[in-house]
Amino acid sequence: MIAEEYLSRSRVFRRLKNRSHRQLIERYAARLAEEGLAREGGLRCLSLVGDLMKWIESSGSKVADIDVRMVERYLRNRARKRSIHRIDRPALKRFLSVLRKLGMIAPAEPLRITPQDQILLEFSDHLSERGLAPRSIVRHLHVIRRFLCEVCPANSVDLGKIDHADVVRYVERHARDGSPSSGRVMCWSLRAFLRHLHHNGLNPVPLAGCVPSIRQWRFANLPTYLSAEQVQKVLDGCDRTSALGRRDYAIVMMLAKLGLRANEVATLTLDDIDWRSGEMLVRAKGRQRAWMPIPPDVGAAVVAYLRGARPKSSCRRLFLRTRAPRVGFTSSIAITKIAKTALERAGIRGFAHQGAHLFRHSLATELLRCGATLSQIGQLLRHRSHDATRIYAKVDIDTLRTLSPPWPGGVR
Repeated sequence: MIAEEYLSRSRVFRRLKNRSHRQLIERYAARLAEEGLAREGGLRCLSLVGDLMKWIESSGSKVADIDVRMVERYLRNRARKRSIHRIDRPALKRFLSVLRKLGMIAPAEPLRITPQDQILLEFSDHLSERGLAPRSIVRHLHVIRRFLCEVCPANSVDLGKIDHADVVRYVERHARDGSPSSGRVMCWSLRAFLRHLHHNGLNPVPLAGCVPSIRQWRFANLPTYLSAEQVQKVLDGCDRTSALGRRDYAIVMMLAKLGLRANEVATLTLDDIDWRSGEMLVRAKGRQRAWMPIPPDVGAAVVAYLRGARPKSSCRRLFLRTRAPRVGFTSSIAITKIAKTALERAGIRGFAHQGAHLFRHSLATELLRCGATLSQIGQLLRHRSHDATRIYAKVDIDTLRTLSPPWPGGVR
């Protein structure tokens, strides 16, 4: 059995198996093995479950009585005697899941949906009908949830009482929380939500028109970028003798050599790579799908990761977590953190945006200096608009010098 192989020569496992509920312990151990939990962590989880079962028997309860509230009471009782480890609560949550799957306890109680949650759910469906991607919807819902908590914290009845002054004051309070781009996104979310309220009769006043506009001059900023030497320094800083280092090296190579976005790297799957043609399918921004060639050095880095560093898992994502559960990354944030860690390890600091997108800017700038046209760079970066690529013209100083007229009167 998989649990036997996973926990061979374990006294904890043998002791628990000799007690009652042997089948339950074996199923839980198999679940730990399927998720790729390390042997030491698995033994701690099993020991914790054994203590929980002993505590339940001493209190006169049965396995069928176990629920979330009982688990919390057990953890509070355990905390009086010893410290609670960070994996203890997830371990017991995993144990509850096994019990539910076996039908030994009642299904989990459905989450209570508040009136505010219902409004957000309807607004999410509205944005989905308009064609927004799930990641974009989550970002807009975050803005609206914060808006509702401040403007009408009581319940959905207050939605009809929102007036122009509430909206303007909210924008004035939060317009400078982030960059001008973040402020524009906030205003877009508010306008869409206020239109939704008025269209559904939840607010009698059309408030979308009163949302102030945040001015942002186009092409006002210069793109931040690394030199070719700095990019190579970041790549050299990855420890390719370890499994973690080989994974991070392959990720940074994709960011630096192909200019992929963080989310594009996170969502790559094993099926997206065609090794015969040397291409891979990239799920780009705006629901685009593009086939991109794989440079030999990038392909070699990916092969080294797949052969010697990628853990065994049924997940089809290309890059997996090194800790259990061994699945793909839930979002692009993990890729951004990997890039940020690689930059810090190389001693590169002081950039306003120190993450995955810095490598994308660096690739575009280096290609421009090597003679590539803006059109070619836009095709590589999968820009749908030429304006998105035009910003890199500002860093081509040599070409800009040819456009400047001579100083009147000559050089002095």
